[in-house]
Amino acid sequence: MPAPASASAAPPVASSATPWEGYGFGLLGVLIFSLTLPMTRMVVAEWPPLLVGLGRALVAALPAAVLLAVNCSRLPRREEWPGVLGAALGIVIGWPLLSTLALQSVSASHGAVFNGLLPLSTALFATWRSGEKPARAFWAWAAVGAVLVTGFGLLQGQGALQAGDAWLLLAVVAGGLGYAEGARAARTLGGGRTICWALVVSAPLIAVPVAWMLGDAAEAARASGIVTSHRALLAFAWLSFGSMFLGFFAWYRGLAVGGIARVGQVQLLQPFLTVLACALLFGEPVSTETWGFAVAVIGVIVGGRRALRGASAQPIPQAKS
Repeated sequence: MPAPASASAAPPVASSATPWEGYGFGLLGVLIFSLTLPMTRMVVAEWPPLLVGLGRALVAALPAAVLLAVNCSRLPRREEWPGVLGAALGIVIGWPLLSTLALQSVSASHGAVFNGLLPLSTALFATWRSGEKPARAFWAWAAVGAVLVTGFGLLQGQGALQAGDAWLLLAVVAGGLGYAEGARAARTLGGGRTICWALVVSAPLIAVPVAWMLGDAAEAARASGIVTSHRALLAFAWLSFGSMFLGFFAWYRGLAVGGIARVGQVQLLQPFLTVLACALLFGEPVSTETWGFAVAVIGVIVGGRRALRGASAQPIPQAKS
């Protein structure tokens, strides 16, 4: 959690962190994110997808604003604002909205496969915007990981892409942008403050459409007599406070202290963790092929880490959080 700091405070003191700390925080974030698509699938069965995609960000902005106020957190500096705004565009608005639209027509486990392309998307944005320059061997491993998860998706879809896959691909682009930009700001602003400010600055943009959609949904519910189930309400609460808020404290911390490209590869595990969650929550079977792909992906992560050892994708010294 970010340490209290006034708006006029001096720049935070840098502290060293090991790559393993980055991997640890990154894995914690991925574990939280792995439930996002299953929980989204639960809610869109009862609520309009646009309301789910934007509403969870608006709800998450409330604890974010409280936390910033209680800690007297400073405003982002001029050089940090582009990262905060990129995070707001990519992972507060873009990813939730696009992935929710996709889940109208694809299953949560199928959508999870496309999450496996996020590390490659994140690494590309990190190279473009954050100055990281992974070795060629890293890109080879990243490409292998992308091929593995794409192959896994085609296997699940009987060799064909599905209707919602276009939305999922756009969501991957938005997510890669938001992860890389947010991690860039988190290097000096801190992971907690970065996601809090991204949520707060997004709130005015989404408050009006969310209020309008909520009014329509409430009127439709009164007319039909259908009441939202406790299951959907709990799933929405997880999306708002887990996936949209707490998960990013760990994720941005991991990306910032361990290197965006390096730690981003941990997200290759997310599709398999999501498939496992779908099996536990919905009774979806987990095939032998799924476990085989998961083991192969772990090998890709190990190979990518070795390729980055000593390369120029080293993290920048971090602010204490």
